[in-house]
Amino acid sequence: MTETRHKTRPYNELATETIGTAAEALFERTWAAPKGLRAPSAVNNSIIGRRFIVTGFVFFLIGGIFALLMRTQLMLPENDFLSTELYNQFFTMHGTTMMFLFAVPVMEAFGVYLIPSMIGSRDLCFPRLGAFGYWCYLFGGIMLLSSALFGAMPDAGWFMYVPLSTKEFSPQINQDFWLLGVTFVEISSIAGAVELITSIVKSRAPGMALSRMPIFAWYMLAVSFMIIFGFPPLVLGSILLEAERAFGVPFFDVQLGGDPLLWQHLFWIFGHPEVYIIFLPAAGLISAMLPAFARSRLIGHHLIVLAVVGTAFLSFGLWVHHMYATGISRLALSFFAGASLAVSVPSGIQVFAWIATIWNGKPVMRVPMLFIIGFVVTFVIGGLTGVMVAMVPFDLQAHDSYFVVAHFHYVLIGGMVFPLFAALIYYLPRATGRMMSETLGKWHFWLFFIGFNVAFFPMHLTGLLGMPRRVANYPEGLGWSTLNMVSTLGSYLLAAGVLVFIVNFVWHLRRGRPAGTNPWDAHGLEWSGRTPVLPYNTRSTPKITSLYPLWDQTELSERIQGAQEYLPKAEEGKREILGSSPVDAVPDHVMRLPHPTFTPLLAAIATSLIFGGLLASVYWLSGVGLAAFCVFLAVWLWDNLPEKPTKEVGYGLHLPLAPGDNRAAVWFGTNVFLLVDLSVFLSLIYSFFYLWTSASTWPPVGYEPQAGPDMALSLVLTLVSLVTAVMARAGAAASSRVITLGGLVLSIAVNGALLFTLFHAGLALDFDLRSNAYGALIMAFGIYFGLHILVPTGCALFACVRVLVSGVRPDQSLSTRITALFTYYMVFVGLVVAATIYLSPDLLGS
Repeated sequence: MTETRHKTRPYNELATETIGTAAEALFERTWAAPKGLRAPSAVNNSIIGRRFIVTGFVFFLIGGIFALLMRTQLMLPENDFLSTELYNQFFTMHGTTMMFLFAVPVMEAFGVYLIPSMIGSRDLCFPRLGAFGYWCYLFGGIMLLSSALFGAMPDAGWFMYVPLSTKEFSPQINQDFWLLGVTFVEISSIAGAVELITSIVKSRAPGMALSRMPIFAWYMLAVSFMIIFGFPPLVLGSILLEAERAFGVPFFDVQLGGDPLLWQHLFWIFGHPEVYIIFLPAAGLISAMLPAFARSRLIGHHLIVLAVVGTAFLSFGLWVHHMYATGISRLALSFFAGASLAVSVPSGIQVFAWIATIWNGKPVMRVPMLFIIGFVVTFVIGGLTGVMVAMVPFDLQAHDSYFVVAHFHYVLIGGMVFPLFAALIYYLPRATGRMMSETLGKWHFWLFFIGFNVAFFPMHLTGLLGMPRRVANYPEGLGWSTLNMVSTLGSYLLAAGVLVFIVNFVWHLRRGRPAGTNPWDAHGLEWSGRTPVLPYNTRSTPKITSLYPLWDQTELSERIQGAQEYLPKAEEGKREILGSSPVDAVPDHVMRLPHPTFTPLLAAIATSLIFGGLLASVYWLSGVGLAAFCVFLAVWLWDNLPEKPTKEVGYGLHLPLAPGDNRAAVWFGTNVFLLVDLSVFLSLIYSFFYLWTSASTWPPVGYEPQAGPDMALSLVLTLVSLVTAVMARAGAAASSRVITLGGLVLSIAVNGALLFTLFHAGLALDFDLRSNAYGALIMAFGIYFGLHILVPTGCALFACVRVLVSGVRPDQSLSTRITALFTYYMVFVGLVVAATIYLSPDLLGS
């Protein structure tokens, strides 16, 4: 392990010696972060990642205050510190804040902040998408918390169970704040997942094949795929429940053919993978940090990768783990219990690998290492109790008791907050250039570790003694009083530990010793430069030949900072990164990234108008927001094409600047986005078939749709749109402006006719779509399909303008290719919707 430090020379002196003063000055101006009034226009991942982390920590403190108030109420029996109504609101907002505003966003934020530097890139592939995600996160969080200002905090629990959250039992807008605010925030998480997947797959440094990819990148890749498949079911569920509350569309009303358990299924299809979406990035940070403190390479790197992938798959097969008491059949319970037990195997592989790494090395007991050890201890305890509640007989006894509260806090705080503090202390020098106090850090750790266990371990006992969850008060004489007193005192001790961390943070900004280069003697590329790290992460893009580059490639840090690797200059004043092949990381094109712009902020403000209008039932305001968003999106997507086809990137290699084929990151990212859309669609299909299985007749009597002329015409137009899309794409491939424009114009015309026919078919139905859950789902299918007619139509309009302004060549045809891709997906959706509705066995047999 060779330590490569340049403590006495200015950070840009090596690069100046290589490329000259003028070239270095141009490079610095090109990548400089905006300041002053232009600061909100920043799109650099390092800035956006820091904003995410700071905002998430603020939300963590707010959620912690809710928790302390709740624990104060439960300190004594028959306490009147909080009313039952206020306790329910604090309980809901504590869980919502911690799960939706803190845990997932902060873990994803570490990916946004660290991944480019870890994989040897200067930024993520879609910087504006990252900035848009941050503003959606901030505005969505403000929307949720602003409910307190209106005296309307959500109070149906952070899981928003139906029917407690329906209009009948909650007629005010309390739950609307939750449904719309959480959906707003989840736009941010999904945007970040699309960005991270694309960047990890398409922008790794030359030579960084999958076998050499940093372990944290593997974790974030798996987690990002989990997000794009796990979050859409909750997005759909929130939309359906909000539609029922706002418009009386009965998706969950038993009397009208709905089922409250449908909400639980959609929620927990998201909810249990979310536990691993929170845990896996934290575990990835542990795997990334541990070698620096163990002074040893990570044992079982490839086994850990397999364990991460296995966890990602298994996590989607155990959502009913949370629904054992809902009357599900014993056969189904056996399957989900087996899956719940099986998921502990990959977690165990990781824990044993970490222990083996420590055992194999010579551990250095710095503060981050203390938190790593604290994480292993607490997470193992949480994992053991998780195996207990995975067993059906025990779970039926402990269900909805404080034993479960203790379990998931051991998993979530032990599995996420301990690694978070370790990572904050470890990576803060990259952002501030200063080290935190070891003495204050140790006080922080011991107060937090002892306080956590004192607060939550007794809850196992109160749960076994019968104390139920979600109670604001309890009588004296049940044996719970002393344990609750201990838990509350422990929570105060835990809060004191967080306060010491804040003091340490403020202290280190002024008095912390300079960190220099690679203060932990770590192996990863994120430590290849001086601290604080500049907005472009890496001065030049390195060639990687090792899984531990800074330990094995002894001169690499100096070559990176000396601009002696790929893309050493910014001759045209453009922000550029290398695009590479997905498996072997062979450079195949150069990506030009946007400069600072206010477009993402404006688009997020427009999105806020959409959600704000829905919340206030001022629907014209939502329409204005939607129109503004479309305008900003068009401006966002209109990038100038490069002035030359190729660029020399170093080592005599020339690469294309604007590939119009499947090498382009935009093409890959669009396909990832369609996976998100597909997950929403599959959740809608699942809802249809779930209600089918719970209904006595499906469709209900009098609701049988007839496949009349409108249906036949819609099917024909759908297939014709496929032909027009193929025509436009073939014209672009042949560089024929006439054929391309002809295909695009025909697509617009056919899609318009299809949309009109679909609307007419809906009006022609002889039953009220809001009178039964079956009709409600037919309407949902129609709206979903209609939106997917509008999207390729808008893309075709954009592509027409692009062709008219810029012409059509293979390297300029990406907008046409993407239009065709959305059309193919639209055709798929239309055919599946038609088959689902009209090929039902009940209809075929009638």
